Amino acid sequence: MSPEPSPSEGLDLSHRKAEHVKVVLGRNVEGRYRYWDDIQLVHRALPEIDFAGIDPSVELLGHRLSAPIVITGMTGGFPDAAKINDNLARAAAEVGVAMGVGSERAAVLKGQYPESYATVAKHAVPLKFANIGAPQIIPQRPGDRVVGPEEVRAAMQLIGADVLAIHLNFLQEMVQPEGDRRAKGCLDRIGELAGIFPVLVKETGAGLSREVAEGLRERHVRAFDVSGTGGTSFAAVEHYRAVDQGAIREARVGKTFWDWGIPSPASVLELVPLGLPVIASGGVRSGLDVARAIALGATAAGTAGGVLRAASTGYAETKEELETLVHELKVAMFLTGSRTVADLSKAPYVVTGETRAWLRR
Repeated sequence: MSPEPSPSEGLDLSHRKAEHVKVVLGRNVEGRYRYWDDIQLVHRALPEIDFAGIDPSVELLGHRLSAPIVITGMTGGFPDAAKINDNLARAAAEVGVAMGVGSERAAVLKGQYPESYATVAKHAVPLKFANIGAPQIIPQRPGDRVVGPEEVRAAMQLIGADVLAIHLNFLQEMVQPEGDRRAKGCLDRIGELAGIFPVLVKETGAGLSREVAEGLRERHVRAFDVSGTGGTSFAAVEHYRAVDQGAIREARVGKTFWDWGIPSPASVLELVPLGLPVIASGGVRSGLDVARAIALGATAAGTAGGVLRAASTGYAETKEELETLVHELKVAMFLTGSRTVADLSKAPYVVTGETRAWLRR
């Protein structure tokens, strides 16, 4: 007797990925509270530095970046994604920042549109992240093919990646009508892969707690991307998809859990003491947000939504968006008297609002 098909068996993943981009670009999927606005950097009226002398460069996982910015993994696996990823990679190489791609499952397991990822390999991005999902490294149903070392190597080679990002998206999976529901065994499988490849673990909009991060550190994960709540809500993204598909229960779950998760700044403050590099993402919309993240102790900040909008338009718009982020970061550095990123990491700040309430728990 053949095994019962998994919820995603036979699904056109390229179609789903295109739907994700369409929803993000066309509908309100933002969290309802701006947690980064709770972090107020203290103004220095006499900076005692020259703006021209500010150096925002930083080292992340052994690679030198011109600024502590990561374009977090967003898309791939459908025809139009090739243009988006090419614009992102070309601009990232020009500006000197890091970049990831969306989940490569479609390419390495089903051979769907590998060129939509491979275009990234053409550009000299200083640090590239391949991307697979934690639900795909364990079997969701008996007989399912999983992503193992061979598939990971293929994913990394496809874009010329330096590091593997494993994303945790179980909130999103719970709202997807076709979502994967099994998580038992993921932690140890991540450890197995981290024993072979340099691995960063990233959330996808719900944040990482210290307890989870400690377990990952014990399994030799090298860095974290917190991707906390306050930015794009993938519960919201999947809510709209469920509505469009007539999946009433999942649509309600997406609405109920729209703002579920740990605020990005709170997650950063929980993970920094563990001593591994932390990328602060989730609601990072400006260079000031990047500066706030660095002041909290993050090594870099990740951004997606605003850059995706630019990349969907063209290369020039993408480069302009990244250069503006870097300029805003340098303005914040100047106004706090921070000539280097190391100086900025010591800049005084005040925590207010809901983030302060979180930190009091």
